[in-house]
Amino acid sequence: MPGLPPAQIATLYRAACLAELDALKPGNVHAFAAGHRMAVSDFVASAEVSAPPLAAAGARVGARVLGGVAATREAVGQNTNLGILLLCAPLARAAERCESVAAVLADLDARDAQDVFAAIRQANPGGLGQAGRHDVAEAAPPSLLDAMSEAASRDAIARAYVDGFADLDAIGLPALAAARGAGLGPTWCTTAVHLAYLAAVEDSHVRRKHGPEVAAAVRARAEAVRTEIDLRTEPVAALLALDRALKARGINPGTSADFTVATLFAEALRAAA
Repeated sequence: MPGLPPAQIATLYRAACLAELDALKPGNVHAFAAGHRMAVSDFVASAEVSAPPLAAAGARVGARVLGGVAATREAVGQNTNLGILLLCAPLARAAERCESVAAVLADLDARDAQDVFAAIRQANPGGLGQAGRHDVAEAAPPSLLDAMSEAASRDAIARAYVDGFADLDAIGLPALAAARGAGLGPTWCTTAVHLAYLAAVEDSHVRRKHGPEVAAAVRARAEAVRTEIDLRTEPVAALLALDRALKARGINPGTSADFTVATLFAEALRAAA
């Protein structure tokens, strides 16, 4: 069975990126509020320019990531989507080749490692720090999966490469299905997905920049918020209060937002297949 054409993959990727921006996601940049010296327009531009390399016909995972990062840096001059690209590139290649994500990850090679390491250096994400093994400031290892395995205990996106994107099936896609089943509109379904990730997993970006205690506290607060509010009532005021509280402390749960985009993209790819 043939896979999806690159043009369709690019369209679905853009749509996932824009849908994530439309939703109120506490602590992140979204249509309800900017933050962290970034605006929604930066992310809109990033989605537009990164779509062609992300969906490039026949491209390997690393080339898709590196091409997307390079195009983004050229367009907006900062890192807005490294995590999104790292998560969406294997999904895009799998959809084009009509393969499982597991098969795509098993096929990663030294070229992918070199390109991903170059993309990370170019994006220069906040709070990256140094690693004892496979530090991105050094030459890439022969196996990208070895590097991801080394970082998996401290980074959810790295862990996704190791466990075959398990969090999408365990957290994101069930949350999306439940939200739709509850009759939520599209933007509130996206908010539900984001809150599900934020409550279930300590956000890697928060942990890198603020430490494990803050990351644990943010996760616990998100878990409490999920029990306190009913998204069917569209609780804008309550979520904006949390949004302001996080941004006042410089807390940006960016990894949860990255997984939200990947969830929307994965679901759209599956529906189109």
